[in-house]
Amino acid sequence: MTAPALEVVNVVKEFGGHRAVDAVSFAVPGGSFFSILGPSGCGKTTLLRMIAGFAEPDSGDILIRGVSIIGTPPNRRPVNMVFQHLALFPMMSVGENIAYGLRRRGVERAEIARRVAGILARVGLPDTADRRIDQLSGGQKQRIAIARCLVLEPEVLILDEPLGALDLKLREQMKVELKQLQAEIGTTFVYITHDQSEALVMSDHVAVMNRGRFEQVGTPQELYYRPKTAFVAGFVGEANRWRGRVERVQEGTVILKAEFGQALLAETNARLAPGSTAEIFVRPEAIAISRTAGPQDAANRMTGRVESILFNGANSVALIRVAEAAPPVTAALPQSGALADLAIGEQVSLAWQATQCRCFPPDTP
Repeated sequence: MTAPALEVVNVVKEFGGHRAVDAVSFAVPGGSFFSILGPSGCGKTTLLRMIAGFAEPDSGDILIRGVSIIGTPPNRRPVNMVFQHLALFPMMSVGENIAYGLRRRGVERAEIARRVAGILARVGLPDTADRRIDQLSGGQKQRIAIARCLVLEPEVLILDEPLGALDLKLREQMKVELKQLQAEIGTTFVYITHDQSEALVMSDHVAVMNRGRFEQVGTPQELYYRPKTAFVAGFVGEANRWRGRVERVQEGTVILKAEFGQALLAETNARLAPGSTAEIFVRPEAIAISRTAGPQDAANRMTGRVESILFNGANSVALIRVAEAAPPVTAALPQSGALADLAIGEQVSLAWQATQCRCFPPDTP
């Protein structure tokens, strides 16, 4: 069996008694795009620094292709890293930037020229070797920073929030380009981000990190549709979130009396006891809006008044007030059909199935 490109085994890192990384384990198959997603301060950067060699774990192991790299200095690890601010050398040409690491390794000049030309072609920037860095666009600089790492042929390329400094339109474009580039070249990418959209769009697998631990590792689809914890359900994608008291649990389905009085049905994979506090999550696109009574077979039904409409093209939503004591329900709004002219103040019905929402114990620090 082929060893994973990267394997982290029960790694712990403490600072002043605080566990920044708390017994984290995961494996990344070779040639895959793996993202670590989490809020600021969750431990992503500390974990990244240990993989790259800028810090050592207090305990645990880190392996590349089955070989431990604990104690190996950063410049001798088969790992390279792209930073958010790229760290390109402005006084060097594009070709000189890419060749820098090869020269440090003592690679012959003819081989350097061949590899620089080859990697520039692969990142879609042929014939730019002689250009200055300040002549490049933001997206081109991103590709040069990646090319400078890939030309060294690392087993693993770590990307630390590489799109954070780009404007929105360029960031959307670069998400597609990065995914295509990784698939074409086949290098294992480990991508660090707090942006759920980046992780969901580009990744084969995503680890959601919170307070030093991995809450869930799975495909983007698994994290979005089948979250395993309240934190994952609330952090990945948009969701309506209601807290209440568990009334009954039976065969993976829970009845929860929401704080605003509504009884709600949801699926659960958690151990919940009657009388305990829990939270229900339902995605805006799972909620059907109707001017009529709505589907009679829906497990969950509410009525409310349209409070606001937030137009964003295909992703527009309606905010619907169902109770004064509850936040408005967010429901996806079709851009055509019977609801295209929905107006503020209208009375509407909402409906969704128990299979379209999840219930968990509250996410507490």
